[in-house]
Amino acid sequence: MAVQAISLSGELSDDGHRLTQRVYYEDTDFSGLVYHGRYLHFLERGRTDYLRCLGVEQSALIGMDEEGLVFVVHRMEIDFKAPARMDDILTITTRTIKAGGAKMILEQEIHREEKLLIAAKVVIAVVNRSGRPRRLPDDLARQFVGAPPTHPGK
Repeated sequence: MAVQAISLSGELSDDGHRLTQRVYYEDTDFSGLVYHGRYLHFLERGRTDYLRCLGVEQSALIGMDEEGLVFVVHRMEIDFKAPARMDDILTITTRTIKAGGAKMILEQEIHREEKLLIAAKVVIAVVNRSGRPRRLPDDLARQFVGAPPTHPGK
């Protein structure tokens, strides 16, 4: 039996990042549907693993220079299209719309097979370790809008 290598961080493609996650009991409410607040967790995992696959280590950014660099969610718009249920297999997609200045704009979706469940637009503020806005370095901005690497991060 051949064993297929699976990246826990998902994979990059020409149109962004894809991460597969299962819905567990802890993600649901008494009705068996995913609790609305848990979708934020799935979206966060998608963003974090997107960075990981791009080779961006958030823990290293805070110490990259005397100012440090941190990403924080500034604004999020979410459209709840359809519910997910326990044991569903979800695909979280993330793609960069804009990266530059002191912000990034990402589009995220959560699908169950071909069915769109969640659509989100996320504005990420780029700040220093004191929480003040700082410019996203050009080389880092290019990682978000440039061609993805040929292999995902581990």
